[in-house]
Amino acid sequence: MLARRTQRQILHTGHPAHPALPASQPHQIAFYTANKEIYGQGERASALYQVEFGAVRLYRLLADGRRQISAFHVAGEVFGFEGDGHHHFFAEAICNCAVRIYRQPLDAQLACEMLPIALKALVRAQEHLLVIGRQSAAERVAAFLLDLHERQGGLPQVELAMSRTDIGDYLGLTIETVSRVLSRFRSQGYIRLKGTRTVELVRTEALRALCM
Repeated sequence: MLARRTQRQILHTGHPAHPALPASQPHQIAFYTANKEIYGQGERASALYQVEFGAVRLYRLLADGRRQISAFHVAGEVFGFEGDGHHHFFAEAICNCAVRIYRQPLDAQLACEMLPIALKALVRAQEHLLVIGRQSAAERVAAFLLDLHERQGGLPQVELAMSRTDIGDYLGLTIETVSRVLSRFRSQGYIRLKGTRTVELVRTEALRALCM
């Protein structure tokens, strides 16, 4: 249901927070089922990718077998930026999704438009390091919800395409801790849980206060 709803938003109304890239740039749209790999770590980076609908996770497998998720990308966002021509993470569909694939080399207009998008992705990666390096579990989950809230257009209801396990692997927490913090936020009146995939932010200022 999440994928279908997001698909309608992108195809019919666009995404104000993440405008579509120029249609003049040659591209193709590929469809992926849940948990399907988009590209692998170590593969040659020959394209940029924009989420049409659904959501994507970037992750790396650590030496001890654990998974560390470095980023989630939702509808409208671009990923696949690499500095040395090779991918350093796996990219995988979280749910049924579609991705626009822009093969390199990019035309001059698109290359110019990519610079601020790439810089924004860099800033988000830096902020993520601060979140998992310095904050408590409650602060990490609050920052995560507020970040998704902003990236999904500031709507009160945040759609969680990712599982609690995904969130834990992104924030450096166990699934039990993520569930416990969400339950605490609900009892404190900060959020309402509408099933496992939708969170309504009721007191955003209280969540922001946790992150200061």
